Amino acid sequence: MTRVLTQLELLRELEPVAEANLNRHLSMAKDWHPHDYVPWDEGRNFAAMGGVDWEPEQSKLDEVAKAAMITNLLTEDNLPSYHREIAESFSRDGAWGTWVGRWTAEENRHGIVMRDYLVVTRGVDPVALENARMEHMTNGFASPNSTGMLHSVAYVTFQELATRVSHRNTGRACDDSIADKMLQRIAADENLHMIFYRNICDAAIDIAPAQTLAAIVEVLENFQMPGAGMPNFRRNGVLMAKHGIYDLRQHLDDVVMPVLRKWRIFERDLGSEAQQDLDKLGNFLDELERQAGRFEEMRDRSLAREAAKREKVGAHA
Repeated sequence: MTRVLTQLELLRELEPVAEANLNRHLSMAKDWHPHDYVPWDEGRNFAAMGGVDWEPEQSKLDEVAKAAMITNLLTEDNLPSYHREIAESFSRDGAWGTWVGRWTAEENRHGIVMRDYLVVTRGVDPVALENARMEHMTNGFASPNSTGMLHSVAYVTFQELATRVSHRNTGRACDDSIADKMLQRIAADENLHMIFYRNICDAAIDIAPAQTLAAIVEVLENFQMPGAGMPNFRRNGVLMAKHGIYDLRQHLDDVVMPVLRKWRIFERDLGSEAQQDLDKLGNFLDELERQAGRFEEMRDRSLAREAAKREKVGAHA
């Protein structure tokens, strides 16, 4: 039976890969500045400074766009918890430590620019937003079933890609070219972050195939977006899924399967010890496909009912 590698052994074995991918990231990442993505001339004072406080009619965003923007921003706000998670899973030394610092600094821009945009454009209630931020950050975040470096790196691979999908679709839902451009910029960051983690996990499969696969399967079976503990997450999540921001089909087709294909999970030789987890993974993917299909059917019926109701109301107007 293959010996299980300790976290320290994994970090030491994978450090050359981390260094190479850190250098790759630094060569590809584009510098950008949050203030360049905010329409400052739309800003005005609130009541505390002699102006007018927020009212719902001031927002140009519909309910779906509001829910998505709030969910995405509050997710980004929990950065201190995410920093702690990866700092504890990786290391503060060498390439690992440099990556942790760089990743944290890049992620921090996302919350800055999204909040500035929403406050300046009065897209959402800033008081409710701040109250939700306080509650969400006080609760913090811990990766589901995180039991070490392999679980962490597998989780953030899928999570970064999921966040990229959510940001891109939110940009389209805002029906505002400024918001769309801003969220495209954020999504590009998330994609580069995903590639770093995906490549680390790919190398880990070579070094400890059965051990890494077990972590991947456990992460997928228990996957939750990092915003799961925020206020109104369930309500906003349902709204986002119903209107194509992020749903089970996208999770399977645009997040889970592309990563598994890139890792060649079902093609490479993972050894006999991995067979049980390969079978579990196959069964999980089959069940996820069934769930995605059921969700699509329910959503289509619900949207059709809403459309018929609107048409009926319009006819009597």
